[in-house]
Amino acid sequence: MTTAPPLDRSAAAGRRYRFGRPTFRIVLQDLRIPADHPGPGDKVPWFDLPTTDGGRFRSADIAARGRPLVLVFGSLTCPITEAAGPGLVDLHRRYGDAVDFVAVNVREAHPGADVQQPQYAESKMRHARALRQHHGFEFQVAVDQLDGIVHRAFGTRPSSAYVIDATGTIVFRAHWSNRLGALEDAVRAVHSGRTPSRGAVGQTVRALMGMAGFADVALQNAGRGAMRDFWLAAPPVAGYLTLSRVWMRLTNRSSANVRLDSRWRHTLRE
Repeated sequence: MTTAPPLDRSAAAGRRYRFGRPTFRIVLQDLRIPADHPGPGDKVPWFDLPTTDGGRFRSADIAARGRPLVLVFGSLTCPITEAAGPGLVDLHRRYGDAVDFVAVNVREAHPGADVQQPQYAESKMRHARALRQHHGFEFQVAVDQLDGIVHRAFGTRPSSAYVIDATGTIVFRAHWSNRLGALEDAVRAVHSGRTPSRGAVGQTVRALMGMAGFADVALQNAGRGAMRDFWLAAPPVAGYLTLSRVWMRLTNRSSANVRLDSRWRHTLRE
């Protein structure tokens, strides 16, 4: 069991969290999970968040409901979230009778002219509602605070996933939410009353490869400037995505995902 350091709740930390554009340093931070971040065997950090349907999502509710929980962090402009979306919908349809699912809308991973980094609570709620509509999530979407208090308590990776047992203890952590095979193995285990055979997966290279065909959707949703900033922050990944796009066009393949509805893009501009 790890002991996380006290969370920096200063205004300066909040401003750093709400970046206008990602940087190379932020990308590097996303590639690792420090040893003191919550993981298998740890109780979930305390939280109490609003949801898009007007309710609340509280850490205390996990034990009160007595059901396992799949907890996913993500945003509209995150390619990993975009890649994970269809699989999460499928997992919920197959296991949602006994396992709760909640997505937490966090800071925008790659903000652009259309989907900017929210600066107001009302804006972040609109982003969360758009995220739910865009992916067709039939489960709750909660909204983190502007300063990312809950996101930072877990670690600020753009789209990670956790399986939590009915006591509120983390039993599985995926560095990237689009590692759906490993996530399903963990969900199947808790659905059957067992502990997952492995407590965590990284698979960063596979995760980055798996977002090919989805990144364009996320970055186009973000709008002007998002792809430019992606190139500045992570040139190797941006180059890979460009080659993947050319390959998909040459082979007449395309992502199953579609762009965000235009009516949402207009309402998301700050």
